[in-house]
Amino acid sequence: MRNAYLKKIIFKNFRIVDTHSDFYGSIIVEDGLIKEIVADVRNSADGAMTIDSRAFDAPVVLMPAFIDLHAHFRDPGSFEKDAPLPSEVLESASLAAVAGGYTTVVCMANTNPVIDTIEKVRNLKTRSDALGLVDLYPVLSLTKNMEGRELSEINDASIKDLSAAGVLMLSEDGKDVADDDLFLAAMKKAKQLGIPISCHCDLGGENDAVRRAIELGKKAGCHIHIAHVSTKEAAEIIREAKKDISAANGFSLTCEATPHHIGATEADARRMGEKSFGRVNPPLRTEADRLAIIAAIYDKTIDAIATDHAPHRTADKAAGTPGFSGLETAFAISLSNLMDNTVHKIGLQRLSALMSANPAQILGLQDRGRIAAGLRADMVIASYMTPWTIDPNNFKSRGKCTPFAGMKLREKILMTLNAGRIVYGGDGIV
Repeated sequence: MRNAYLKKIIFKNFRIVDTHSDFYGSIIVEDGLIKEIVADVRNSADGAMTIDSRAFDAPVVLMPAFIDLHAHFRDPGSFEKDAPLPSEVLESASLAAVAGGYTTVVCMANTNPVIDTIEKVRNLKTRSDALGLVDLYPVLSLTKNMEGRELSEINDASIKDLSAAGVLMLSEDGKDVADDDLFLAAMKKAKQLGIPISCHCDLGGENDAVRRAIELGKKAGCHIHIAHVSTKEAAEIIREAKKDISAANGFSLTCEATPHHIGATEADARRMGEKSFGRVNPPLRTEADRLAIIAAIYDKTIDAIATDHAPHRTADKAAGTPGFSGLETAFAISLSNLMDNTVHKIGLQRLSALMSANPAQILGLQDRGRIAAGLRADMVIASYMTPWTIDPNNFKSRGKCTPFAGMKLREKILMTLNAGRIVYGGDGIV
């Protein structure tokens, strides 16, 4: 049934949750869109498939599918003769995404070769569209080959060019841009194009890099998005900066946190090996930092949860390459840590905002991220009472490194739909 296209599907007797709503009802999906939301559906006419929530073994919820602002698909990658197989390819990353409930993904440009031209963006997106699992929006790098010397093709690109290619975000990934003048020039171009810049803020330490990105962003009047916020200080810097934003010159500021910074700490890194399997950028922090990130999510300083899915071969992790695979565990780790938090308890509606509605708004996608008539039928069926254990050997991703291996959870993705197509799950429930 995976990747199956059905003209009409009826979702009956579901708890339906998005950023604005939490109610019980039924949804009629037709031609890839949410056609109607009703209290009850008595008949399944016109040969429609009916999926009834009562067919599941545990209570389930129907939510908008997730949107990831930050993932590494490692494609294009090296396929040289006698070289090890790539740590990830488009197909494995896409399968991991839909298994995690994601149907829209922004993938970073630190590939081989670097995605620094519109043609490279177009080639990757065309392949992804043909695969038909996720809507992929490749990032265009800020500088050529991410060398920090001259601007990439953004320098000559038009809004029409980038829109046609599917570029919704710009970034230099973890390299940042060391030269202030060049970074500012890139931000001014981003303002002209109306596209946010994802700033990974690794250069010189997270806290100072966050301050620098915000100050330059103010000068340029562009949209700055701070990636993977992980320290108490960085969250406070962003919190204070948001209080002082003037829309006069167009400056805006958003940010994200990762599930592994929500659910793991430096103690986990030590357990795994700080210089090997437990290494990630930015590193896992203290328990005080972890709680500060949850507090910043609670008070809406942090706008989104993004996976920073960064798969690697086992040998590369053993040698100290930073990164975890996160697409397939993001929902469960986020909900279990946020919903069970006694001080800053965050429920499904807020989680839907963090993983669906807010990312859609940041990217300017108005046709998804919520449950409403006329929007795309990008949806997930999830359970919050289905016991399972995280086993990296079962990941769709080729990357098997996670700080959550062996963890027992109850939150689980059971089905994912992309524009009305079942792209994950569904076997044996209808």
